[in-house]
Amino acid sequence: MDALSEIDAWGASTAAAGVVRADGELGVHGPRGVELRWASITKLLTGLAVLVAVEEGTVDVDESAGPTGSTLRHLLSHASGLPPDEGPPLMAPGRRRVYSNYGIELAASLVGDRAGMPFGDYLQASVVEPLGLAGALHGSPAWGYRGPLDDLLAVGRELLAPTLVARETLDEATSVQFPGLAGVLPSWGRMDPNDWGLAFELRDRKSPHWTSARNSPGTFGHFGAAGTFLWVDPELGLACSVLTDKEFGDWAIEAWPRFNDLVVGEQGA
Repeated sequence: MDALSEIDAWGASTAAAGVVRADGELGVHGPRGVELRWASITKLLTGLAVLVAVEEGTVDVDESAGPTGSTLRHLLSHASGLPPDEGPPLMAPGRRRVYSNYGIELAASLVGDRAGMPFGDYLQASVVEPLGLAGALHGSPAWGYRGPLDDLLAVGRELLAPTLVARETLDEATSVQFPGLAGVLPSWGRMDPNDWGLAFELRDRKSPHWTSARNSPGTFGHFGAAGTFLWVDPELGLACSVLTDKEFGDWAIEAWPRFNDLVVGEQGA
C-alpha cells in the first residue's frame, strides 16, 4: 500500500504502519518488530480484558463501580463524572462525557480484585497470550502497554473477527453508551454528542476527527499521546494501525486525517 509511506514525512525517529483485513495483511511500512509505547491505545486491550471478564461472569457492566451512582459501564465509557486523572468526581454520573484515565484504572482494578490477581496478570492471560502478543503492560491499564506493530495488527484483526469474546459482546462494546452526552474529544475539541463505547472511541458523525472523513460512522478505535492510533472500520472490513515515537501534537491533527484519507481511498472507498 503506497499510502503507508506517508508516515516517513512525519519526522518520527521510528514509525510503522499497517493495514489488515480479518483474514490477512494488506500492507506494512516501517519496522514491525520494534517495541513502542501505545499510550492510550492500551485502553482497547484493557477493554477487551474487561469484556472477557464480563463473559466469564467475573464482573457485570451494570454493577456499582467508582463514585456513588456509577457503574462499570459508566467507567468504561467515560461517563462516571470522574476527572481525567485521580481525584474526586467533577459531577454526577451520566451527565457529560469526561475522558478519564482514572475511570479506566478503576475498571481494571475491579476486574483484578474479582479475579484475585493483579490486573496486569489478568490482561496477560485473557488477551496478550491468546492473541500471541509480544509486548506487555508497564504501568497504568489506561496507557501503559508497550509492544510492536505486529501486536497492534493482531488486535486489529481480532476486532474485525473476534475470537476472545462473542461477536454480540463486541458489538455492544462498540455501540454508543449513554447516548447524547457531550464532551471534549482530547485535542480535537468539544463534540455534541461525544459518542463512546465500552473503552472504544466511536467515530459516528464527529468532525473534525482523527480518522478519515471517508471512514464509515461505525468506525471505532483509539489514538494515543505517543503518536499512535488504531481504527477499525467494520463496513470497509479494514483495520489501520500506526505506531511512532513522536509525541502527539499539532502535526498529527493535520497529518492523520490526510493519511487516513489516502489509506481508505487506496481501498477504493
